[in-house]
Amino acid sequence: MKYTLTIDQSTSATKAMLFDENAALVTRASVDHKQYYPQPGWVEHDAEEILQNAYKAAEQVLQRSGIAPSSVQAVAITNQRETVVVWDKRTGKPVYNAVVWQCNRGAAICDQLIAQGHEPMVTEKTGLIINPYFSASGVKWILDNVKGARENAEAGHLLMGTIDAWLIWNFTNGAKHATDYTNASRTLLFNIHTLDWDNDLLNIFTIPATMMPEALPCDAQYGSTTLNGLLAETPIAGVLGDSHGALAGQMCFASGMGKATYGTGSSIMVNIGEKALTAPKGLVTSVGFAANGKVYYAFEGNIHCTGATIKWLQDDLQLIQSAAETEALATSVESTDGVYFVPAFAGLGAPWWNNEAKALICGMNRGTNKAHIVRAALESIAYQVKDLMSLIQESGVALKELRVDGGPVKNNFLMQFQADMLQAKINRSPIEEASALGAVLMSGLAMNQWTSEEEIIALRKENDYIVPTMPSDKVNSLYREWQKAVKRTLM
Repeated sequence: MKYTLTIDQSTSATKAMLFDENAALVTRASVDHKQYYPQPGWVEHDAEEILQNAYKAAEQVLQRSGIAPSSVQAVAITNQRETVVVWDKRTGKPVYNAVVWQCNRGAAICDQLIAQGHEPMVTEKTGLIINPYFSASGVKWILDNVKGARENAEAGHLLMGTIDAWLIWNFTNGAKHATDYTNASRTLLFNIHTLDWDNDLLNIFTIPATMMPEALPCDAQYGSTTLNGLLAETPIAGVLGDSHGALAGQMCFASGMGKATYGTGSSIMVNIGEKALTAPKGLVTSVGFAANGKVYYAFEGNIHCTGATIKWLQDDLQLIQSAAETEALATSVESTDGVYFVPAFAGLGAPWWNNEAKALICGMNRGTNKAHIVRAALESIAYQVKDLMSLIQESGVALKELRVDGGPVKNNFLMQFQADMLQAKINRSPIEEASALGAVLMSGLAMNQWTSEEEIIALRKENDYIVPTMPSDKVNSLYREWQKAVKRTLM
């Protein structure tokens, strides 16, 4: 039996997982890393800590599995996406902490570029909006604010990359500076039509082209590694950002196939085919994944607070002891009795992109109790997904199926309400680690373990369909009230 060792480097931890040659998860290990908040709205990670944690997690997973290191045929990578590192190729040391996707330090840079009228050009080339969520403003901030960084970058001494590129460079002892198309497409510096770094974009963000990694398809080989002596020389094969990994892991190879990952926030992504269509206002277009000589594009929207809302009810309000209680509470009442909960704790993400919005609970009366609040919190998750899916469907992309993954999909009430709101069937995934599985599938293509999408799709053995049962007039009535509640947060 041959195995693929996958590094899943996320915002809070670095996981290592072993998958067998049937793409089944064998074992996993996870190592948390520290979050740094040097100023309000700023978020950083220590890139060197993340690298060491990748080695630690890999060592733990190999020990737990008991398999021989020689049985590992490839190392695959999936990662938190827009988080960016700038390092000196002479020393291998970062010049500053990694600027995390949640970090807002680039807001003034972005505002200035928008005021100068650059956004239409940027959106046309990248599919994105100018926003500090994406990597470019973080790199510019480092070059402008870290002593000597600008001079060293201009002299060709500095490199930049998302976390995958940082890991690949280190895993290969500096032999390979590369990223994949999906991570590249989230930087604001990559032209998704030409599939290359764009000089106009590099110029407006004042980033030297010598800093950029080589961009490759997801199913490429990215050099070889021993993972700091844990393995014999082993190919790095299969790299993509975590949301894209979930799209591939959910086997959304056809246009109109979409996935929703329910976590702290939620990432909604729908395959739109091999043409980079213009996204509806409020959404973005990215490279979905690139494999077998094809590039699939996707519409995407990111919701800030879904699972985080339930965590707030548990940890801060102490209305519940655990997330598992929410289903019984929600079904103990017939409705929310007019209560709506808009969880804009960190502003509102797509499709509103309003950082100033504040969370609210509205529509309460003297009879409102804990169950109504909990039910409204669960319903808010489904409403936010509908906000995005409605835009996608209005753009002319017909939703064939929404495949869902993440902890909250165990909640039967939430999943039924989600299907009702979308008026479409959803397919609850048995896959626990969809992002990592996507990296494994890309790795298998790179290693010729599989040669076609059909072979990969055949690996999916289970489907759990949930179909809508609520009448459309009731759906429309509930959703109209949700939209009114959202408007109140934007006032």
